[in-house]
Amino acid sequence: MQTLTAGQQAPDFTLQDQHGDSIELKALLASHRVLLYFYPKAMTPGCTVQACSLRDVKAELAAKNVVAVGVSTDPVKSLAKFTERDALNFTLLSDPDHQLADAFGVWGEKKFMGKVYDGIHRISFLIEQNGQISQVFDAFKTSNHHDVVLKAL
Repeated sequence: MQTLTAGQQAPDFTLQDQHGDSIELKALLASHRVLLYFYPKAMTPGCTVQACSLRDVKAELAAKNVVAVGVSTDPVKSLAKFTERDALNFTLLSDPDHQLADAFGVWGEKKFMGKVYDGIHRISFLIEQNGQISQVFDAFKTSNHHDVVLKAL
């Protein structure tokens, strides 16, 4: 797993959001910087804490011209349920074949309770409007991810 770093260009992409609409990175970047955050699985405890924290600081992110966009391998239906259940106010993207996760270098071997498997590593990227990654966030807890990002902004 070779994670992209600050200074590199973010790979362009088009993925479906929680409503089944196609979302392109270049369209998002036309008016905002993007906090692209990868998370393992919708509606799990840690992912819920992280998503709800980003939901709650949406206005603070917007004041810095940043929109949060979450990415997981969950199907669109699961993302829709997650959005509705937790009143999420930002875009979630479905990456079912983990092609985007591979492109950003966040798909790889994980260990949990003695099991080894491949999955998404919880890493976030701040992408500037020119498509360049300006910051990579990989040292945080789900409960303080939003604080780490806001402090860096």
